[in-house]
Amino acid sequence: MAGTRAAIRYAKAILSLASDQQAADAVNNDMKLIAATIEDNLELSQMLKNAIVKSEAKKIALTQIFPNINSISSEVFTLLMSNKRIDILGDVASKYNQLFDELNGKQIAEVTTAIPMTDDLELKVLAKVKELTSKAVELENTVDESILGGFILRVGDKQYDASVSNKLNKLKREFTLN
Repeated sequence: MAGTRAAIRYAKAILSLASDQQAADAVNNDMKLIAATIEDNLELSQMLKNAIVKSEAKKIALTQIFPNINSISSEVFTLLMSNKRIDILGDVASKYNQLFDELNGKQIAEVTTAIPMTDDLELKVLAKVKELTSKAVELENTVDESILGGFILRVGDKQYDASVSNKLNKLKREFTLN
């Protein structure tokens, strides 16, 4: 929990600095890359969290992995190292992306489907999203075969369940109550 709060604080400070220097978009792209790379690479994640690996070695590794990032983004490495918080780099990058999206009125909608989304289903989901929120939305699709069909939509703190498994559970409850 403390790491999450710290990540939010760092992300807010980085977003403020990047916005002041008109580099928020470039830093957002860098932070997406950093977050995805750390999430997808277990060895990198473990190296950043390992107290035995020297800070200088971590910094060299990060500058070699991310050679073409914005100067503000590369200064984040130095800042986190000097404060002995490099282990939360992935969280800081993720929180930055969330804050950037909120600032620009964009929201992530999580869609769970039984099979990968088709264009037709995507149109239905986007129509439902417009009912739930007025913000611009980016869809993230997760496949979960246990819902049998339909979809489950999460936008912010709202959820719309149009899954077949949910409908079957409602029928089951109705029959057991009668």
